[in-house]
Amino acid sequence: MKFWKIIIYPLSLLYGLVIFIRNKFYDSHIFKSHFFSDIPVISVGNLSAGGTGKTPHIEYLIDLLNSNQKIAVLSRGYKRKSKNFLIANEYTKWQDIGDEPMQYFKKFNNPNFIVAVDKNRKRGIQKLLKQYDDLSVILLDDAYQHRKVKPGLSILLTDYYCPYYNDYLLPSGKLREPAREAKRADIIVVTKCPRILSPITAKTIEEKIKPLPHQKLFFSYIKYEKLCPVPGINIEKIPEKFYSIMIIAGIANTYPLEEHLKRLCVELEILKFSDHHSFSDMDIATICEKFRNIVSKNKILVTTEKDLIRLENHKMFDRLQEFPFFYIPIKIEFHKNYKNHFDQKILNYVRKNSRNHKFHSI
Repeated sequence: MKFWKIIIYPLSLLYGLVIFIRNKFYDSHIFKSHFFSDIPVISVGNLSAGGTGKTPHIEYLIDLLNSNQKIAVLSRGYKRKSKNFLIANEYTKWQDIGDEPMQYFKKFNNPNFIVAVDKNRKRGIQKLLKQYDDLSVILLDDAYQHRKVKPGLSILLTDYYCPYYNDYLLPSGKLREPAREAKRADIIVVTKCPRILSPITAKTIEEKIKPLPHQKLFFSYIKYEKLCPVPGINIEKIPEKFYSIMIIAGIANTYPLEEHLKRLCVELEILKFSDHHSFSDMDIATICEKFRNIVSKNKILVTTEKDLIRLENHKMFDRLQEFPFFYIPIKIEFHKNYKNHFDQKILNYVRKNSRNHKFHSI
């Protein structure tokens, strides 16, 4: 542990005590967890403060379930400016519901897909069930710590390069809960793995995680799609080949993106912002200046899907559209030894639960 982390470690102990008492109250049923029966409720979350790939894993589940069922994603709507329960519609802006829910809405916009936000997940689920009689499944985005609702199936994500068993509680580390709280998960997914994962490596990780008898362990990796031109840019300005790439990234972990783009260019420059960063006029001006200062003529600007959601409605976005500007979609893939088992576990859970609005406390 680094020296500065040792200095603030007592704060982590104090934070851990508070979390321990809270979880003990839920485990002892002093605090009530609410369970929605006969409607599949799947939670996707993590123990750490972001960076494990929740958004693409939610999108994977949407793709898996969206063929013939009405599904809803319910999110807190981190950093949104609105309050209470809200359902996304054609007039919604990302500031109303948050960047990740807006990405879901734009990417999967169809009559059988609903995106809603509510900090109170219990209330949000109740409102969804009341409004949609034909709702088949609810996906809870980033709800592992939201213990007021007990999901029917809980998926816990952990980063291959920073697994929860090697991390510390905030503020010394990134953990929002101690590693032992992984026991509440039904499924644990090690995310952002190398595309080639040896059985020995997988076995070593399994031995460290030590899944309980009721838990299943899976391994996933990021699949980067082809670079897509940002809508509205001048296609004629796109170089046939590019020497330099400049990344705009306001996400928790940029290392997988950097590693991927390094293979596509000679020079890579990254302009990092905090996760869920709301871009200011000064930020846009800085991006433009830094991009212009790159000497190479064969250069492009690249951002993530989530960052594009926050950039495209900015009043100065047209200044970025003057450049050869791209975004890079990503998908989640499970290693072939795990994909079918993961898909089947999700589909079996959904099939076994019917819809009848029943609700009770446990």
